[in-house]
Amino acid sequence: MNRTDRLLAIVLELQAKGWQRAEDLAATFEISKRTIYRDMLALMESGVPVMSSPGQGYGLMEGYFLPPVSFSAEEAIILLLGADYMAQTFDVSYQRAARSATSKIEAILSTRSRAEVETLRRGMQFIALRPDSDEPRSPLLPALRSAIVQRKQVQLTYHTRHTDDPAGETNIRRVDPYALVHHGQAWYLTGYDHLRGERRIFRLDRIDALQVLEQFFTPPDHPLTMERDDAPHLVIRALFTPMVARWVLEDRSFFAVGHEETPDGLLMTFHVRREEDLLAWLLGWGGQVKVLEPPSLQHRMIEAARAIICQYDSA
Repeated sequence: MNRTDRLLAIVLELQAKGWQRAEDLAATFEISKRTIYRDMLALMESGVPVMSSPGQGYGLMEGYFLPPVSFSAEEAIILLLGADYMAQTFDVSYQRAARSATSKIEAILSTRSRAEVETLRRGMQFIALRPDSDEPRSPLLPALRSAIVQRKQVQLTYHTRHTDDPAGETNIRRVDPYALVHHGQAWYLTGYDHLRGERRIFRLDRIDALQVLEQFFTPPDHPLTMERDDAPHLVIRALFTPMVARWVLEDRSFFAVGHEETPDGLLMTFHVRREEDLLAWLLGWGGQVKVLEPPSLQHRMIEAARAIICQYDSA
């Protein structure tokens, strides 16, 4: 339990049980009496009317209480749906926390609100699609969360996909872990890559091994940025036929930064670090897409199309 949660828990303990001795509170929260004394001083300094009395210990001034939390049906359903989604998406420890939060929210709802919320909940559902390969990687999440909170560097054994070798390659990276981001069906880690000397993004399902190091780092002001700090974007423009325009927008690429309806179809603009980031996604649209720029990507699309034809010719 962190200190903020413990301070709130101490107030709730005093509110529920009245006067408590320092040694009793220390035993309840499994901390030292000296820590209790510091916590009480912190509560007083924050404006909580804590009183002390020899032989009795600590208590709250009569009439002081934390107001009960109440939610409207709409507020409760948002929290419950969020908890359901988190229970599907996070690892085991956060799944337990999500279920515990759900129970607490449901417990404080009135009978009428609980019935309304249950009706809404049956009529709405968020489903987190997770590939099977995510399951064995779940132990990475708590270790990375801990490293982010403690501001400790990590060492990754990372499998890189986009290399000259179609099978990719594995290398060791020392990384300052900034943030975890869940996008689509995968978890990503953003951080400073000491091997490349810049901010990079790592897919968790490409991490073959993880070690939390003892070296500390200073996080940036904006840790959630899903971009490199320095490199300019490579601009790609592609024209999609009117037949698939709606579906392209529905299945929009992560790298899309803009689109425009034209008489010839849907013109989309993408920003990527390298052409390989978008090549497979573009090929998935077959003859319904034409790359307008850069010319180098046009050639890659042609080569890929020829390779596909060769596969069938050889058959």
